[in-house]
Amino acid sequence: MLDHRLDSEYEELRRTVAEFAQDVVAPKIGEFYEQGEFPYAIVEEMGRLGLFGLPFPEEYGGMGGDYFALCLALEELARVDSSVAITLEAAVSLGAMPIYRYGTEEQKREWLPRLTSGELLGAFGLTEPEGGSDAGATRTTARYDEATDEWVINGTKCFITNSGTDVTGLVTVTALTEPIARSSEEGSDLSSQREISSIIVPTGTPGFQVSKKYSKVGWNASDTRELSFTDCRVPAANLLGERGRGYAQFLRILDEGRIAIAALATGLAQGCVDQSLTYAAARRAFGRPIGANQVIQFKLADMELRAHTSRLAWRDAASRLLHAEPFKKEAAIAKLYSSEAAVDNAREATQIHGGYGFMNEFPVARFWRDCKILEIGEGTSEVQRMLIARELGMVY
Repeated sequence: MLDHRLDSEYEELRRTVAEFAQDVVAPKIGEFYEQGEFPYAIVEEMGRLGLFGLPFPEEYGGMGGDYFALCLALEELARVDSSVAITLEAAVSLGAMPIYRYGTEEQKREWLPRLTSGELLGAFGLTEPEGGSDAGATRTTARYDEATDEWVINGTKCFITNSGTDVTGLVTVTALTEPIARSSEEGSDLSSQREISSIIVPTGTPGFQVSKKYSKVGWNASDTRELSFTDCRVPAANLLGERGRGYAQFLRILDEGRIAIAALATGLAQGCVDQSLTYAAARRAFGRPIGANQVIQFKLADMELRAHTSRLAWRDAASRLLHAEPFKKEAAIAKLYSSEAAVDNAREATQIHGGYGFMNEFPVARFWRDCKILEIGEGTSEVQRMLIARELGMVY
């Protein structure tokens, strides 16, 4: 018999993060969000709580947990605020995880203790201005200079989370290292003709330029920037994993990251339910709480349905990952469904709140502004449908 209930350790973690989100994040995040400021104090407390080290072994400063534990934390954080949640998600699954999965022992020893403690944040430099969903269309180049034993990087990356904070320590970038024939897991014709590698670039490296913050619709308390590289030189030892395997490595990282984004989206969807239940009980119209109206009850029932189903989807995908089973399709399903559920729930929560839902002092206004990016980041909804179809054998 299947049992979807959490065991005692997972439940204790979930409760701890939920309390942290309510007691520490909720009272402060609105001000950070409206001023467009990165919440350094909250991130520091997240580090002390061990959240950045959740899925990593203790030998690298981690908590000895797993990816499921990370996703539980992301859901509870996003239930209160998505800027804080995406900061954790990007730092762990996109910043530190590539080094843990593919780094040399020396690279792990150098970087992971500071990343898992939250002392430093890592970033993931994949997307380019003219690439978008076609990650194989990388134009950033890395030329090997034999005379100095260095990589010389030139190019631009965009929409990179955690790349310009005061505590950002590195960005791992994908770059074209040599045009040779190589098969591609995703089937991109362009990537199949290119050798794409991953290279660690520490912040402060000459030739590495971080642009000013984007003016964003949502996630206003998270850090997102464009990066440029002009004859940026790093040691050859900064190559992450096998040369020419950068594209395949990051496909795996993105598959895992989609589970994390699904958990985050689930949290936002559930947060919409939480806020709307409270408001529907307190707000009175025509002599009674608006929650007494069947139309409001049905909206809330549908919202809870979406949040519950999203949770089952990401937990299923995460379970397959932990058991070393194929999970690409399930990760795409979870990411697709939960992101659309978050958008639907944010819209309905705003409607239930009426005019107050349009006021930034109410959390649902943040939820509404934050939800749309979930259908875009780490693979658009269209890309998820493409991946699901391919996993069903729809390749001709």
